[in-house]
Amino acid sequence: MADNKVLHVMYDDDMKLLEAARELVAQGIHIKDVYSPFPVHGIDPVIGIKRTRLAIVSFMFAMTGTSLALLGMWYFMISDWPMNIGGKPSFSLLENLPAFVPVTFEFSVLCGAHGMALTYMLRNGTLPGMPATNPDPRTSDDMFVIEMLDAENEMSVEELEAAASKTSPFEMSTKQYEA
Repeated sequence: MADNKVLHVMYDDDMKLLEAARELVAQGIHIKDVYSPFPVHGIDPVIGIKRTRLAIVSFMFAMTGTSLALLGMWYFMISDWPMNIGGKPSFSLLENLPAFVPVTFEFSVLCGAHGMALTYMLRNGTLPGMPATNPDPRTSDDMFVIEMLDAENEMSVEELEAAASKTSPFEMSTKQYEA
């Protein structure tokens, strides 16, 4: 029944896209992905996308930054070259910890933000120089696309087109799917 074809249904408004996704999912149609120029709030639970673990990864990067900052400041200010700056003791890390808090916080934020951004771009394949994977260049400007596979839905492309045409799309196209 399925011959590896993909149906792209294009909409010109984010609310039309959200309503169409609800209607299609209510009919039992599986939506593979949605492409849009900006995040469409509320689309994730409709099409079945789970929460990401990006926050956990960011926390791990921030804790790495905290550890590196404390280790570096201990080495630079206490172990390698202790100096009396403003009368602060240089005998142990604990005595100097209040002075190290701002630098530790900032380095944690730096490592967390950069690590999270790199992880996001690696995971999504959006690093600079990588080819675009969106089905239509207009999805980065002003159009919204729902992508459905006939193989995932156990329906023919014609049946998917008939169901999608009831949602008043802007445009529809069918292509051969390359995995």
